[in-house]
Amino acid sequence: MPLSSPRRAGLVDQVIEQLRDAVRRGEWALGERIPTEPELAATLGVGRNTVREAVRALAHNGLLEVRQGDGTYVRATSEVSGALRRLCGSRLREALQVRRALEVEAARLAATERTDDDLAALARLLDERDRVWANGDEDAFARVDTEFHVAMVEAAHNNALLELYRGMAELVTSCVATTVRLEEKTPEPADHRNIVTAIAERDPERAARHAREFLDGLLTRHPAED
Repeated sequence: MPLSSPRRAGLVDQVIEQLRDAVRRGEWALGERIPTEPELAATLGVGRNTVREAVRALAHNGLLEVRQGDGTYVRATSEVSGALRRLCGSRLREALQVRRALEVEAARLAATERTDDDLAALARLLDERDRVWANGDEDAFARVDTEFHVAMVEAAHNNALLELYRGMAELVTSCVATTVRLEEKTPEPADHRNIVTAIAERDPERAARHAREFLDGLLTRHPAED
């Protein structure tokens, strides 16, 4: 594990930063259990209380999840993702509403800002999306569908919007997996291809409309939880 022994000053803050970096780099995968408190303390050369405080802080931020009697697991790879997962939790409708707010504007911007490389990436991911669905691999489908939506936001070439969306990518993957499981079918491929066609033709209003209609359809089919 590429963690270095922290300096004496601000030990807790330093351990927090090193653990955060390890999560961001993928040293521990999403959903994976991290090393135990004694193991981390020995690796970092600090006391167990320091490690405990750092883990507690990262759990509060949503990056880690402490399961009593089981261990500590990676819950998210960024504070933005952790906050969104904590706020939305298992409430699918809230996650869809957040997606709608960002994706409709991303589609609109992509239609005016996209490059030929952006279009090629979107086309490739659409084909990959159809392939993994045909193979019946729902986990791969959720991952590729998320990659498609991230690529659409990248095509908008708005760094602030992209950072926000990347922060919620894990929530999007969970959202896609849930809708596929509940609806027992793939989201309509035409919806996504219509969005890409409008982006390719540089028609921002049509791109935004198709993105909005797709997500409105999901919201209609998944009313508010009791």
